[in-house]
Amino acid sequence: MIFSSSALRCLAVMLAVGSILLGAKAPAAPQDEKPIQADDTVKVDAGTETVINGALKYLAAQQLPDGSWSGDKDVSTNKYPVAMTSYVMMAFMANGNLPNAGVYAKNVKNGMQFLLDNIQADGMFREKDPSHYMYSHGLATMVLSEIYGETQDPAIRTKLNHAVLLIVHGQNPEGGWRYQPGSKDADISVTVPQTVALCAAKRAGIAVPQATIDRAVAYIKKCEVGDTGGYCYMASKPGGPGFARTSAAIYALQITGLYDDPMVKQGSNYVMKTVGKATSPDFHTEWLAYGSYYAGVAHYLIGGDGWKNYYQVFGQGYILHHVTTNGELSHWDQSLDANSKGIGSNWCTAVFTTILSLPYGYLPLYQR
Repeated sequence: MIFSSSALRCLAVMLAVGSILLGAKAPAAPQDEKPIQADDTVKVDAGTETVINGALKYLAAQQLPDGSWSGDKDVSTNKYPVAMTSYVMMAFMANGNLPNAGVYAKNVKNGMQFLLDNIQADGMFREKDPSHYMYSHGLATMVLSEIYGETQDPAIRTKLNHAVLLIVHGQNPEGGWRYQPGSKDADISVTVPQTVALCAAKRAGIAVPQATIDRAVAYIKKCEVGDTGGYCYMASKPGGPGFARTSAAIYALQITGLYDDPMVKQGSNYVMKTVGKATSPDFHTEWLAYGSYYAGVAHYLIGGDGWKNYYQVFGQGYILHHVTTNGELSHWDQSLDANSKGIGSNWCTAVFTTILSLPYGYLPLYQR
């Protein structure tokens, strides 16, 4: 469902009156040295750091003149520039880069400007493929929230408020979201990025109704499949559990503050049954890049042995064994994800770089 012109006019009014800032966040920590790691038992060794640096160089070389990154192997089509730019930006930010700090500050600044330039008056980003729009919206809002929280740049605040309010007013009666704001139905894969974006914005000092987050959490919990620990795709159409959707669910629950909820532990057990097979020659799972991004952050937040096991098995046991290195550049091929549908190597490279970089502890959103 797409907003009608009258609905958009109403939304524009709500955006204008609803752009309210809460308190400002404390200044960010200096970027000239890495912060203390959340879990000292998991560290980035020299070999992994070399791969990370090579991947960042690769991604920097892929940035387009307008500041975006392509979401297609064929750059001329580039259907998902907002989503792909958001994924790549997180990889740079996970290594301490901000628009005003870090080796890749210019890349992050240009990517940020691309996202800001593509927010329209109604709060929607100009994404070339509108069919699955809210995926992109949630990711981009999360990234801008993280940057705003770290910089308190007033140039971001107003447009970020508009993007946040579109999410708030686009929540459906079930408490979730789907492909378009205000859709009648909802699914967990779209609901999670909206939930995380709202939490990131709230932490950064943007006004977000807690009731909106609470309703989203309730929807996510409704997707749990019996006592399996796994989650289904839609609460209104219960089905079987899956790796990617379960990873997304336990990630979102923790971001909302439910770190020690029993559902997180149960979901982790479900996810690790898949991750434990990652070193097998015939390893395959649905939506590898998408699910792995969520699984990585979820287990980083879990910490302790759960995070250590995930990083050793998937990070060092799978990611490092499938990297392609050409001189100083490193990347991961799209063929690793059977569901990538020609999306190109930027996606896998951004996701796997972010996972390997999590022990650095740079991203405030991913701190308990």
